[in-house]
Amino acid sequence: MRPRLAAAALLSVTAVWGSTFFLIKDLLDRVPAADFLAVRFAMAFVVMLLVAPRAIARISPLARRRSVLAGLVYGVAQILQTTGLGHTDASVSGFITGLYVVATPVIASAAFGLRVPRTVWLAVVLSTLGLGILSLRGLSIGFGESITLVCAILYAVHIVLLSRWSTAREAYAMATIQMGVIALVSLVAATPHGLTLPDRPGDWVAVSYMAIVAGAVAMLAQTWAQSQLDAARAALLMTMEPVFAATFAIVLGDEGVGWRLLIGGAFVLVAMVLAESSGRTETSVSLPVE
Repeated sequence: MRPRLAAAALLSVTAVWGSTFFLIKDLLDRVPAADFLAVRFAMAFVVMLLVAPRAIARISPLARRRSVLAGLVYGVAQILQTTGLGHTDASVSGFITGLYVVATPVIASAAFGLRVPRTVWLAVVLSTLGLGILSLRGLSIGFGESITLVCAILYAVHIVLLSRWSTAREAYAMATIQMGVIALVSLVAATPHGLTLPDRPGDWVAVSYMAIVAGAVAMLAQTWAQSQLDAARAALLMTMEPVFAATFAIVLGDEGVGWRLLIGGAFVLVAMVLAESSGRTETSVSLPVE
């Protein structure tokens, strides 16, 4: 029961992330990317700290150190992805970032010697094809693409670390620490040019939504869900993000339903079903918590 609930939670997280794309695209016209990230994650950290101020003190020093490391990995990945967006098309960035679905089982297998079922590898291939159909309209490798690929690898490392280290009991404290570390990394990146804050009420509403719902709540849900799921299945579930992003763009924006969404989305959905069926029949890829 818990793995199914965790899968539903992770899908909800990807839906929330997908809902932020058009908000971020509009906001970045007025606020630099690093500044936006610093404000967003600082707000999320403060809210989580106010809700449960003693949560961090109740976990072990080892769990705190691991949370700091996971936050550093995620924070650097965010900066690299944002920087890469300035040097490549958003569609190409989305595809390359989504390659964490390939990197995750490779890293889990190489780092911890875990056997990945054949059905999961098949799901990885299908999901990658789906991402390509959804995103790509041509691909060349330059500076932006290169650092975005590093970002994808770091996202995969983050997924593997959470699957190995997170526990349901410590999920809130770990998520809080990660929010604080990500905010600090983003603030360091924003420091050279000074911190620019949103100056419109509507922008603050958007930032608040992305801080609390897409930041604090999403990180808490992801950290808890990955205490119940292996890394490969988690990564495959998270590839639904571009499908949700396209869906929100159609429902709330002015984009139409195209063949790319239908075919690419179908590949990703089939991959997700394969991953879930594999998770119910095979347990050999589970990442034990140390």
